[in-house]
Amino acid sequence: MKVGLIGAGGWGKNLARVLHELGALGAIAEICPQAREELGALYPKVLLHPDHRALLESDLPAVVIATPAVTHFALAKEALLCGKHVFVEKPLALSGVEAEELVGLAREQARVLMVGHLLLYQPAIRWIKDFLDSKALGEIWSFHQERLNLGRARSVENALWSLGVHDVAVLLYLVGHVPDKVRAAGQAVLRPNVEDDVYLHLRFPGGIQAHLHASWLWPEKRRRLTIIGETGMLVYDEVEQIVVLHRKGITPQLTSRDEGAEVVFRNYGEPLKHEMVHFLECVAEGKQPLTDGKSAIPVVKVLEEASRQLEVSR
Repeated sequence: MKVGLIGAGGWGKNLARVLHELGALGAIAEICPQAREELGALYPKVLLHPDHRALLESDLPAVVIATPAVTHFALAKEALLCGKHVFVEKPLALSGVEAEELVGLAREQARVLMVGHLLLYQPAIRWIKDFLDSKALGEIWSFHQERLNLGRARSVENALWSLGVHDVAVLLYLVGHVPDKVRAAGQAVLRPNVEDDVYLHLRFPGGIQAHLHASWLWPEKRRRLTIIGETGMLVYDEVEQIVVLHRKGITPQLTSRDEGAEVVFRNYGEPLKHEMVHFLECVAEGKQPLTDGKSAIPVVKVLEEASRQLEVSR
């Protein structure tokens, strides 16, 4: 099965490569002439269009959308109305109302709507989900996430929308609930009203709390998830692609306990390829995606509320 790709700059180039490797790249719509020239040299047998409408009018059954976030809602809606199955990069939309509209439209059209929450296709994240569900850490107390680096600053979307969408999706997936309280604080340094550094705090039913620090104004690269539990602590280092179990904590008598640490999982494969294979299977077999549109609605709503708080505090 062949699919079309709308947008092949930035992250879209990676999607084009993976879809081509899978033998599923049928056509590309890319508005930049220079980018089209480069794509033509890389994929001489793939149709190239300067406009997405030509792609939507083709007989390709599905499209992958990798354009700026502000265009996701309009393009996904147009593709669904044209009868296409749709994969759209994160975020699904910029408001909960828009996200809900797309989910309803996909249901009416009986089409697959899948969202690019890439981290959920990291084998490590799926392993962590099973590990937590097995109660191996006992009661879970808190999640701590860091997505930090220098550069890739944006002039429109803030660091939370640019960097933190994946992490929020992972949190909701691992916890299995939506938060009942959202708090956000940030600082805009490089551009007015565009936060370069954001702290997001979530509280979930049952008392679990989660804390995310997202920044593109940081001296070193950190991509880490730390989970604090009753009987131990789990650390997923996304840069090193390892999960470490720390058998340590503090006893009811307030004394420290440390029984060592060990690597319990090493990641394998390319998550983007896992993600695209899953999309193709869902379209071919009519399956519900792991990261379907419905699962993306609470992610968008968390980010929307966080953005409201950031705007108020400016």
